[in-house]
Amino acid sequence: MKYQKLSSQFTEFLKLAIRMLEIAEADAVLIFVDGQPEWDKLKAVADNHKVIVAADRQEFLEGIDETDLHGVVVELEESPILEKLMHALVEAVANDQLSTGAKVVALYSGFDEERIDTISFIRLDERLGRLTSRDLRKLETSVPLETLKIVVDLAVEIGREGREGKPVGTCFVVGDHRKVLGNSAPSGFDPLKGYAKKDRNIADRSVRENLKEIAQLDGAFVVAADGTVEAAGRMLDVTSASVTLSKGLGARHWAAAAISKKTKGISIAVSESNGTVRLFQEGEVVLRIEPSRRAMKWKDLDFDNIQSAND
Repeated sequence: MKYQKLSSQFTEFLKLAIRMLEIAEADAVLIFVDGQPEWDKLKAVADNHKVIVAADRQEFLEGIDETDLHGVVVELEESPILEKLMHALVEAVANDQLSTGAKVVALYSGFDEERIDTISFIRLDERLGRLTSRDLRKLETSVPLETLKIVVDLAVEIGREGREGKPVGTCFVVGDHRKVLGNSAPSGFDPLKGYAKKDRNIADRSVRENLKEIAQLDGAFVVAADGTVEAAGRMLDVTSASVTLSKGLGARHWAAAAISKKTKGISIAVSESNGTVRLFQEGEVVLRIEPSRRAMKWKDLDFDNIQSAND
């Protein structure tokens, strides 16, 4: 078992975070740990304030149930820290540990992986404020939240990075894959055809990198609820007559909205023009994520307002 001691630096950062919480009237302190903390000492410094402890592994949270602290498991050990924070916050909302309009003081290892060295103030902005924990559970009824988050992160990367210096637009439809396949047709050669199931699962980083290359081709990806990519290059054969979208959105977005209305799948469209990612369920946009040319961020978690204690 790996442990994370409550060092003097960790303690001072936590005391500062508690003070920030009181001054800003924030809702909670979120700590991202890289080992099992000393629960008694952590609880003593928290002093009855709401503290959420996030970690990559469930074992790091062993013993937390014996305290009044809250735990969130992220399981993204190889991801950037801001991406981990985003997942932890979304998970906390889904678990009713945070409201969607919450203000959170976050502590994490931003520079030195061996110690807590960064403190940030994060506002869950107005758009996430309209996405409730009930909405997140509604999404999860069709697709496991973990699968959905991996696909969304991949879509955001495609929107931000493009390919070979060129912008790329694409679409993913996640869940209810048999019905989605029945309402679509191949646009041509499917580069995934013939591969074993384990070689088509988006949980594998190498698979995601290959999908970035394939995303340059026309058509949508069809992804099963367990994360298996069932097909690529599918033309969505659905009518958009009963779908109402904002002006300026093209055929890809209309098809994404329509397929989400005709099936129980959740569609994710990446705009080629600006990299914006939109999630559709039941024919409507339920979440919009703007691209970032630096670290990945969700539009609904405004990391532009993060203030580092190291500034």
